[in-house]
Amino acid sequence: MKKKYITFSKNIFIPVTNVCRNACDYCGFRARSFEDADVIGVKEFLDLVHNRGEATEALFTTGESPELSHLSSFFKDRVIEAGFTSLVEYTRELCTLAIEHGLLPHCNLGMLSTDELKELRDVNASMGLMLETTAELEAHRKSPGKDPEMRLKMIEEAGRLKIPFTSGILVGIGEEEEDRIHALEALKSLHERYGHIQEVIIQPFSPKPFTPMWKKKQPSFEEMKDAVRAARELLPDEIAIQVPPNLTSPKELIELGASDLGGISERTIDYINPESPWPREAELRRIITPFELSERLPIYPRFVKKGWYSELLSPLIERYADEDGLRRKDGI
Repeated sequence: MKKKYITFSKNIFIPVTNVCRNACDYCGFRARSFEDADVIGVKEFLDLVHNRGEATEALFTTGESPELSHLSSFFKDRVIEAGFTSLVEYTRELCTLAIEHGLLPHCNLGMLSTDELKELRDVNASMGLMLETTAELEAHRKSPGKDPEMRLKMIEEAGRLKIPFTSGILVGIGEEEEDRIHALEALKSLHERYGHIQEVIIQPFSPKPFTPMWKKKQPSFEEMKDAVRAARELLPDEIAIQVPPNLTSPKELIELGASDLGGISERTIDYINPESPWPREAELRRIITPFELSERLPIYPRFVKKGWYSELLSPLIERYADEDGLRRKDGI
């Protein structure tokens, strides 16, 4: 079912740390050495916040379980210097600062325990974890956090906690078409039980220099179309199908059922895909004509109406959301 409008959000992208316990064959974000490793400092974070433009979302992305990585000593030293003991504790503090400065946090920190989800729930408008695939792949042979059953369990825990949630599949990393179907069916099953999945991203693999999969071809546009078509046929209409406009051509995918273009930033790059800049809002509107573009918050309208957010976030959501749960047109 086609929507009358195509949604997107305006964000700033916060790369908390690139230290990660996983070593996926396609990842260009993860630090390989101490020289490449980084943890964002509070001052650097606040500089981004103060230069946020019209963004309402602070998108926090990190490497997974940096405390367990081969660069754990670097990460721990930096976090301890800042006065914290863990990634989750530090990110919670950054989320709190974001809220104080008028931004709604959305955290995607990789695998988290139930207690960690609870610790972050009240300072997040929504959260996310890419399922990527339910297949056992060569690309994940050095990535303990990419175990599909573990990831599905975390997504289920988010449902039990009533956290508005984003997930998705990664197309072209060695999976087969039936694997994509199986992954979509698994997400559908969890949503039918908990009703918490607000969007499913259909994201194409994009090769990165100096990674084992640098020479591997990207998935064809026909594969992307098939994946979007399958997602729209399988998933309930209330789940948005998101396609990243900096990695693919969105209009034909919208015609097949995609209804969201994700977060775009006017002030920060896509640190996961830095070679692929986001289009500006005006360009997005032109690209998807005759479909109408409508701005949303990181929490989707139906969860705004259900009140699936904490008292801490209430003032900002009331400030930004219109009667339909979308972004007010009268600005910040």
